[in-house]
Amino acid sequence: TIQSYEEEKQYVGFATLPNQVHRKSVKKGFDFTLMVAGESGMGKSTLVNSLFLTDLYKDRKLLNAEERINQTVEIIKHTVDIEEKGVKLKLTIVDTPGFGDAVNNNECWKPITDYIDQQFEQYFRDESGLNRKNIQDNRVHCCLYFIPPFGHGLRPVDVEFMKALHEKVNIIPLIAKADCLTPNEIKKLKDRVREEIDKFGIKVYQFPECDSDEDEEFKQLDKELKECTPFAVIGSNTVVEARGQRVRGRLYPWGIVEVENQSHCDFVKLRNMLIRSHMHDLKDVTCDVHYENYRAQCIQEMTRLVCERMVKSLKVSLFKRLPLEFRASTLLSPHLLSVNWLRTTGWRVPSPSCLCPLQMWTLRNSSK
Repeated sequence: TIQSYEEEKQYVGFATLPNQVHRKSVKKGFDFTLMVAGESGMGKSTLVNSLFLTDLYKDRKLLNAEERINQTVEIIKHTVDIEEKGVKLKLTIVDTPGFGDAVNNNECWKPITDYIDQQFEQYFRDESGLNRKNIQDNRVHCCLYFIPPFGHGLRPVDVEFMKALHEKVNIIPLIAKADCLTPNEIKKLKDRVREEIDKFGIKVYQFPECDSDEDEEFKQLDKELKECTPFAVIGSNTVVEARGQRVRGRLYPWGIVEVENQSHCDFVKLRNMLIRSHMHDLKDVTCDVHYENYRAQCIQEMTRLVCERMVKSLKVSLFKRLPLEFRASTLLSPHLLSVNWLRTTGWRVPSPSCLCPLQMWTLRNSSK
């Protein structure tokens, strides 16, 4: 028809750009690096397997008490390729066995912070290199920190760990083994942890604000996620029968705890946040905030070193131009030449009242 013909004439085609980006992204695939931290026995491995429906710890060796005492903090990477509905995800899990298990846990987080910095450094080197086409992104995008359910809030090691890492990585605190607590105890522990996080100035991952054009259902889900932190979680790789259905859960003498039942724990909320709704934002915050801060510090340090070398070289060069009687003086060496004196070489000449006799001599002779 004439109307459709007119519409076709006015159609340019840039509205297909999102489809082009989608096709390219799906073809390339995605990567995500997740770190799990917390003392042994908190269910870290089980929760990761439950989140991604995979078994990343087939060959894991469990240590006895004596071995754990002598163990130092290690960094172990597990990488698995997952595909769902044609979308490929390269998932890297960074485990930290040995954290918090020693008698003396002083600075037990140091190997973890060093590892995060090493990944930033490697990415910075690759980004500054000649071949930037296929840069491997191993930066840690999220850290799940497991808080023990036995206690009345954060322990000193919890506070120090999160304060050491909160400027480097997105921290999501979790209350581990939530089936040890009653609903009322979980609520009290969550309130206490939130209070202590504010009290000690710990910067955990902040959910982005909803856009005004989002639908009401998404806004409600986002509100529930924000109110739910820290997430109280349970993990299980065992399938049990409950109410005539087979579900993943834990079987106790008094009943069954269902991992994916939202009235039992926050596992579903954590999975939705981590994978379905906020994975891309976690990567954006890592790139735009944490990595940019590291990059800015690196550039500042490099600039400072270059300036120091230039100043030192210039001082030595000018020192050699002085008469022998000045150079022979034990009171004078290149590092004693002041910044004001160096400015007389043409950077910016200071006022004569600021100059000592030696600087006045240099000023007169530098213009010859």
